[in-house]
Amino acid sequence: MLFYFNQFFQCRCITTKQGDFVKVYFVSDGTAITAEVFGQAMLSFFDVTIKQVSVPFLSTADQAHGFCKQLQEERSKGESTLVFFTISDPNIRAIIESCDGHCYNIFGDLLSPIEQALGVPAQPNAQKAHGIKEGIYDGRIDAINYALANDDGVSVKNYEEAEIILLGVSRSGKTPTSLYLAMQYGIKAANYPLTEDDFNDFGLPKVLKPHKHKLFGLTIDPERLHEIRTGRMAESKYASSRQCRYELNEVEAIYRQERIPFLNTTRLSVEEISTRIMAEMHLTRNRG
Repeated sequence: MLFYFNQFFQCRCITTKQGDFVKVYFVSDGTAITAEVFGQAMLSFFDVTIKQVSVPFLSTADQAHGFCKQLQEERSKGESTLVFFTISDPNIRAIIESCDGHCYNIFGDLLSPIEQALGVPAQPNAQKAHGIKEGIYDGRIDAINYALANDDGVSVKNYEEAEIILLGVSRSGKTPTSLYLAMQYGIKAANYPLTEDDFNDFGLPKVLKPHKHKLFGLTIDPERLHEIRTGRMAESKYASSRQCRYELNEVEAIYRQERIPFLNTTRLSVEEISTRIMAEMHLTRNRG
């Protein structure tokens, strides 16, 4: 049984200033993504070093008992352990709650008051909690295919289908943001690289002018852009500090001249970038 869990463990360490070590499990009868998101949000308030372990698809009593046995062995070695879990089956949930560790039922503290507010009993189901409706799935696949087909200005023929067109110099975060918008929100996002040829023409490239209301610019600190480009093409003009500063100055001048909203991505995750774009451009999640 322990071997079963080792197959699913996905560990990474988060180093903080204080340096304390805590092992944290995110357990679920589904993907464990919900447990991770909520658990990480809670842990972000504490300055500790975390060894994170995801345990998805825990759906039988045997698996739950095996997990508890592993926790007991770790606790006997003096390890500090936290468990954040989302389990639909009440019997399996009871097993996890009996484990030798600090276990937090993420759904448990929320479902009862929501039941009272709605006047409807909750009917937990793993597929219902972690699944995705067919229409939403199809919409996201279409959006992902669109983002890939319209990445980096490869195709500009179907910009009328775009819900947003991201602009920016090379390596400023356009591609990962376009794909995240597609995967997470079902947004059809194209992206177009602004280059020296565009700077020489002054203003927006002709192909973008009819879609000005869809444009959103990304920028980045020149030092960070230099680091990223150096990792890709060291000792090149493309990666030089001077070239990075030049391109960013030019592209930000275009944003201001054309009144295109833009965002500095230097210290933001792709999740934060995407959320800010959604709010700034008044985009809504496509739900099929």
